[in-house]
Amino acid sequence: MPGSARLRVAALLGSLAAACSPLNTFDRLVPKDRGGVLVAGDLAYGPDPRQRMDVYAPRGGCRQRRPVVVFFYGGSWSSGTRAGYAFVGRALAAQGFVTVVPDYRLVPEVRYPAFVEDGAAAVRWVTAHAGDYCGNGETVVLMGHSAGAYIAAMLAVDPRWLGDTRTSLKGFVGLAGPYDFAPFDVDASRAAFGQVSDPAETQPVTWAGVGDPPALLLYGRDDTVVRPRNSEALAARLRAGGVAVDQHAYRKLGHVGIVLALARPFRGRAPVLDDVSGFIRRSASQSGAGPLGDVGGEVSK
Repeated sequence: MPGSARLRVAALLGSLAAACSPLNTFDRLVPKDRGGVLVAGDLAYGPDPRQRMDVYAPRGGCRQRRPVVVFFYGGSWSSGTRAGYAFVGRALAAQGFVTVVPDYRLVPEVRYPAFVEDGAAAVRWVTAHAGDYCGNGETVVLMGHSAGAYIAAMLAVDPRWLGDTRTSLKGFVGLAGPYDFAPFDVDASRAAFGQVSDPAETQPVTWAGVGDPPALLLYGRDDTVVRPRNSEALAARLRAGGVAVDQHAYRKLGHVGIVLALARPFRGRAPVLDDVSGFIRRSASQSGAGPLGDVGGEVSK
């Protein structure tokens, strides 16, 4: 990475550290994994202009069907664009997974449950069309960061959204997600959920339990935006229902740092990509599908 570009990326980190800001500029500057490529862009999964997605796949063609990851970005349910997360799509594709990054409708144009409904529509589209891009639509792992982790969690644990399509889910990966945040006492949650008559029904911890897919819950110990207790509460509910949960708290990592650690220049901060990739491979292996490769060894957190 050239020195001038590295300085520009470093300057961005200060503005990103306090909250989940859009990452478009960061994505333009940061070097990407060459082993993952954009194979389809601006695909529609619904009629709204925000209901579009990009698909990334491993370089080298389609020799066998691969596990599929659907990644939902964060932004307090009110900001963000898939264009800012090419570094995530290409990083996961380089690990051997077909990776889909959808946009979804945002506050204030919509409120809950519209963004969860969009997530469900995107997943249904993926299970039906993944084969067109060398993916296995029956082996899908949902992944998200922050507000996107909330969407992924609701689709994984609440059967209202996906119906029979939920059987295609083989795992859920949450990065610093809000899963237990009622009552709504900050501006972002009030704007997205304040109109709901029963706040409990919006919370992943309410629905988590028996029959949910295995979960990987990752968070930074220094996260002051979405407190670690959210992941701890969801992990406890899932385990109480007999669901397999891997849980990692990274030292000296905050809310945005956990997703930035997926980018090439910042992987030394925490083994987020290794942990995520290992979990996806194990989940696909247990379902009997997908090329798995070698699972990375243990890395101290």
